Amino acid sequence: MNPVDSYIANFPPATQKLLWQIRETILSAAPRAEESISYGMPAYKTNGKPLVYFAGCKNHIGFYATPTGHKEFEAELSHYKQGKGSVQFPINEDLPIDLISRIVTFRVQENEAKRK
Repeated sequence: MNPVDSYIANFPPATQKLLWQIRETILSAAPRAEESISYGMPAYKTNGKPLVYFAGCKNHIGFYATPTGHKEFEAELSHYKQGKGSVQFPINEDLPIDLISRIVTFRVQENEAKRK
């Protein structure tokens, strides 16, 4: 079992379902991303640069797309609790899959631009 599978397996089934959804969304939007555990949570990199992270918590799923990913989508993220470079998606609501996908795609493009 890879480390991200193990990480997700440690949560209650309802939370696992959300974590699997967010993982699949990230990998779909960034199929070449490198997956690992960093800072104790699933982490993704492209071109050797951080892309996004996510974490399961008691009442929410934390999503970390660095400050630039959050700033670019701040209007759409405005009704979620946020910190600098982080957003909390409540576990009792559906994940905004389309928004997450667009954020990941934006971050992939940012990392690509930095590489060039």
